[in-house]
Amino acid sequence: MPSIFSRYAPFVQDFIYRNGWERLRGIQVAAGDAVFNTDAHVLLTASTASGKTEAAFFPILTLLSENPSASVGALYIAPLKALINDQFERLTDLCAEGGIPVWSWHGDVAQSRKKKLLEHPSGVLQITPESLEAMLLRKHAMIPTLFGDLRFIVIDEIHSLMRSDRGLQTMCLIERLARLAGTEPRRIGLSATIGNTALAAEFLRSGSKRPSIVPKVDSPPVRWRLSMEHFWVSGEGKRAPDAQVTEVSSDARAVTHPGAAEKEELSRASDLAPRGADPGIGYIFEHTRGRKCLVFSNSREECELVTSTLHKYCELRHEPDRFAIHHGNLSTAIRSDAEALMKDEEKRVTTCTTATLELGIDVGRLERAFQIDAPFTVSGFLQRLGRTGRRGEPPEMWFVIREDEPEPRAMLPETIPWKLLQAIAVVECYREDRWVEPPKLDRLPYSLLYHQTMMTLASEGEMKPAELAGRVLTLSAFRRISPDDYKVLLRGLLASDQIERTESGGLIVGLQGERQLSSFRFYAVFQENEEFSVRCESEELGTIVRPPPAGEKIAIAGHVWRVEDVDLKRHVVWCSRVEGTVPAFFGLCPGDINTYILEKMCAVLRSDAEYPYLMKGARERLHEGRLAAFRARAMDTPLIPLGEGLWCLMPWLGTYPFLALERLIRLHAARRIGLKSFDVSRPYFMLIRMKSGAAEFFRAIYEAAENLHDPLELLYPGEIPVFEKYDEFVPAELVRKGFAMGVLGVSEMKARVRGWAGIYAGNTQAIANPAASIAEDLPEDGILGASLKDAAGIRP
Repeated sequence: MPSIFSRYAPFVQDFIYRNGWERLRGIQVAAGDAVFNTDAHVLLTASTASGKTEAAFFPILTLLSENPSASVGALYIAPLKALINDQFERLTDLCAEGGIPVWSWHGDVAQSRKKKLLEHPSGVLQITPESLEAMLLRKHAMIPTLFGDLRFIVIDEIHSLMRSDRGLQTMCLIERLARLAGTEPRRIGLSATIGNTALAAEFLRSGSKRPSIVPKVDSPPVRWRLSMEHFWVSGEGKRAPDAQVTEVSSDARAVTHPGAAEKEELSRASDLAPRGADPGIGYIFEHTRGRKCLVFSNSREECELVTSTLHKYCELRHEPDRFAIHHGNLSTAIRSDAEALMKDEEKRVTTCTTATLELGIDVGRLERAFQIDAPFTVSGFLQRLGRTGRRGEPPEMWFVIREDEPEPRAMLPETIPWKLLQAIAVVECYREDRWVEPPKLDRLPYSLLYHQTMMTLASEGEMKPAELAGRVLTLSAFRRISPDDYKVLLRGLLASDQIERTESGGLIVGLQGERQLSSFRFYAVFQENEEFSVRCESEELGTIVRPPPAGEKIAIAGHVWRVEDVDLKRHVVWCSRVEGTVPAFFGLCPGDINTYILEKMCAVLRSDAEYPYLMKGARERLHEGRLAAFRARAMDTPLIPLGEGLWCLMPWLGTYPFLALERLIRLHAARRIGLKSFDVSRPYFMLIRMKSGAAEFFRAIYEAAENLHDPLELLYPGEIPVFEKYDEFVPAELVRKGFAMGVLGVSEMKARVRGWAGIYAGNTQAIANPAASIAEDLPEDGILGASLKDAAGIRP
């Protein structure tokens, strides 16, 4: 059997020789075998910078060169324009000698270039889901010509699409394209962070008759360099920060490497900042000097604050400014400048960013990543870590955990280091368990159903209701939507003039629907805030929401600006640069944390395990938190008395099961327990002031959960929980149903409440040692169940 390399086209082999590659990587061999020797869809999953893009395109381009397509032969779909621009350069070099043209199509591509593709459809086309949606609408009649001989669809960073409406939209687009073009192209999914490959493969083949395969690639454990340090935001000088970096293996083995260079920097970090400054940001400032780094924040507001603070440090130290900024609300020019600085090998610039640089854009050789506080997902952690450590070096990340120091007489919840626990849990979920968030395939996407209905009518014209239902409901994304639900949607759209009925009984887009379709923003299904463009003279800085009146200050692009004028009609804010610091605001962006992570946090808190990457401050803070939990007997029961009828409930549930439990208590147990006040810190704890005691509380919520037969009972009377972008156009009864059955984690919540059944049952032994009775009903493979069984002494 010939080798995969010998099967490649000569121009691909020449490319490999020119780049000095001595051998193919495992993922490239496995991908070549799958693409050349099967007719299936292929999911390629391997670590960041493992060569997945080349692994997919080497065999694809070989096949296209041997048998040129009569239209676009390969479609590359990516979630970001920046990723497309980056891959465009790489693919253009690769394809040049093979005579295979490479095209890109998004909002920043010149019309002249798009016109050439329409005149000569061929080669490889790179596009975002939103631009493909626009193409199916605006170039509907040309789709058979453009894609009539489409052979492959490559979906990059597929993990980023699998847990949202945007991913379902992408699969709808692929299915609609295949129908219109009369083709059945093979799909190649690429990702570095897939947990459940079986579910991901199922997602990849949605609506297709082809099977999906996941080539197995043997790879040695990856070595990571990790550091995790804790800071009191207002605790300057109280605790000298450590500067040790620990090298750990991703298979949970660890070896410590002190790092002499980092220790030398330590002496400068403690006295760096002026009085009152954030010591965690000073720590970042010192340990990025002379290096190319990324600093990840979980929000654009925090990213702006960190950047402006670091700029201030440069001024105070009389050093050249060495910090750039990159997030989704900044102008294309500012983001492009940051990307160029990172790629410049001569520059030692640190870029503060959000998830916009989490994906696979080539940002050159980065030496170190910093993560402020804990990421929300294991997937995000792995992606961010993978931005560093290329060219043979291990990836390196420094966690900087910051919190306000609790008062001496603070209650239990404030003494628990939630951010630190979450950061450790995110790391250990992968190190210990190889767990990554699975795709969410069981939602009821009514918002997307509205969107695809409107797009189908707009692109194909008048259709009978049955014909429209046959076209839309047969898309795999809507397999859980019943014909009756679709009738409810269509009646609602007729009543609101989103669609209208013709004299012949057909359906067309209505007046209100035309208004929605006239905006380019309608191509996207992800949530957007109403944004205002921010300008200083001729320079565009980015966008903000809720602009303040003239004379106030705003923070954007890492600096502070005074608002000179607000043009409400054109949505433009005119401003001028000033000194100072103000908080930024770009709209709410809540994090969704999985129950698995919360259970791991519980395991970390209740154990005495040591983690080799914890620095001095983090070790001390974890010890303090564990001691506080032990003294309060917080590990004996999920409900801890705080005195005077106040209780703390720590259910260790993810965001949406936690929300379901919160609603269960408010709506179905409040009267029985004599609820007086209820405050939550989602998804960590609930503060409950009530008349009843612990036994009555557990009895009440258990019976409430068992009597909950319809998730709609967890919605408030008259509540219309608008959750997705187009829910406002969906009939209220469908919005309520979609939220209750597709968003709230009712089954997880009920399972956890059943696990507390021993307390409700009035078992005196259970009340004395609740861990025993709780654990009996928890699954053996659940972290919380195993931990409680250990604590109760009932595990063999």
